[in-house]
Amino acid sequence: MSSPSDDVRAMMAMNGLEALRELIAGRLQPPSIAATMGFTLVEVDHGFAAFEGVPSDRVLNPLGVVHGGWALTLIDSACGCAGHTTLPAGVGYGSLETKANFVRAISPDVGILRAEGRVLAQGRTIITAEAKLTDRRGKLYAHGTSTCMIIRSEKTT
Repeated sequence: MSSPSDDVRAMMAMNGLEALRELIAGRLQPPSIAATMGFTLVEVDHGFAAFEGVPSDRVLNPLGVVHGGWALTLIDSACGCAGHTTLPAGVGYGSLETKANFVRAISPDVGILRAEGRVLAQGRTIITAEAKLTDRRGKLYAHGTSTCMIIRSEKTT
């Protein structure tokens, strides 16, 4: 099995869409945040990424509902990966800002939630994207936006 650093090098050798498709196919290890938070990248296309996750009792706040950070992390991941699908090989991204609006509490027994992210605009240095977090019936739990910086190596600038 390859190491995480080997997988990062392999991902950076591919364009973003190819790299994320390899991740979904299981040919690259998922990032550790996926196991920690209990979600998985399930679908990508140019300018689009979808994650699915089931909140567990490991992500509850003191009142027994799912912590907003779990939903925010899904929104940030969907937005960032949607942006990544548009990038050439050797170019990465990082979140500058993510904002979410929570429209209802998430109970730990809600089942599978899906975060779909879509690129809204892309420039040379910035990508903006939006995401929605819904259940299987399409009920909205949260929505948000992210601004991501495009990171190029000094050799490509």
